[in-house]
Amino acid sequence: MRLVAGLSLTALLAGCAAFPSYRDQDVPMTSMAVFDPSEYTGLWYEVASFEAPFQRGCENTRALYTQRDDGTLGVLNRCEKDGQTVRIEGDAWVVGPGRLKVSLSGVPFAADYWVLWVDDAYRTAVVGTPSGRAGWILNREPTIPSDRLAAAREVLAFNGYDLSALKATPQELTE
Repeated sequence: MRLVAGLSLTALLAGCAAFPSYRDQDVPMTSMAVFDPSEYTGLWYEVASFEAPFQRGCENTRALYTQRDDGTLGVLNRCEKDGQTVRIEGDAWVVGPGRLKVSLSGVPFAADYWVLWVDDAYRTAVVGTPSGRAGWILNREPTIPSDRLAAAREVLAFNGYDLSALKATPQELTE
């Protein structure tokens, strides 16, 4: 979920046309059958992603999800780019098991956001999009243990993602 503010809507939409697909569309994509949005709330660090044009140059990318009384989630994404912190806020709501729609301020459409896997303790998550234009490995800490990183990569490969395009996201260990 690494969309960031600071870009004009025109640039964002122009970038969408140039998005590659990082996954084989012939491979069925699966989401978590048992997914608890309340367990998903809190801070996540992006440790790796399939880079979209508007994400280039981002470091220290984080997503904060908050539970709302109506069952939706508040979304706050931020990263550091060119020495500045950029942010974008939005809303997410469950549309199926492990499947969310995410609407971000200034973006005229809601995007599919599928949780492909979360470990039992909700420490590491793998998220993808059916289009294959984005995918993320998220972790509750800035660094991820090698066993969970390997599991996350396996989930992406199982869902048709080309792991050669997966890029590590630089994270500083300070807040």
